[in-house]
Amino acid sequence: MALTESNMLDLGTEAPFFNLPDVRTGKNASLDDLASDLATVVMFWCNHCPYVIHVTDEVLDLARTYQEKGVQFVAISSNDVENYPQDGPKKMKELAEEKDYPFPYLYDESQNVAKDYDAACTPDFYVFDRDRKLVYRGQLDGSRPSNGVPLSGEDLRKALDAVINREQVPQLQKPSAGCNIKWKAG
Repeated sequence: MALTESNMLDLGTEAPFFNLPDVRTGKNASLDDLASDLATVVMFWCNHCPYVIHVTDEVLDLARTYQEKGVQFVAISSNDVENYPQDGPKKMKELAEEKDYPFPYLYDESQNVAKDYDAACTPDFYVFDRDRKLVYRGQLDGSRPSNGVPLSGEDLRKALDAVINREQVPQLQKPSAGCNIKWKAG
């Protein structure tokens, strides 16, 4: 597994639109359906990446906490399922139900949404404010598998707290790091 960092999409970018199937419901969900009038967290995610597996429980706890405050979360998997079948919709649904994801888990078969967000790795986190402008992109926190740093969600929590309190989100933002998105050949 090659460690890949976020591309760090420009702050102030408007949230790119998406309309993708939710693997749990089988129905499409769009940015318009999901965006919160407070803050929306878009996460590029997958089933098999050790970096995602490492942060999953912390992200689930963080999502449950901040959803109570009005923040919306959505996870999107864009991996090539021909070469990575464990990231296909059936397995996505199984994992989302097993872990009781409190947010939609969407499948980006065309990979166009990942390209629109300039997503590079899993996990990759984006926070958009009430105007759907990007105010944070980067890491959950400094923890990585095997680095000994405890999970805290500190970086993402600070960004969300700032948005909720209508304060300036810290401009020093560190890239997320994880497995590269598995792009289709050609």
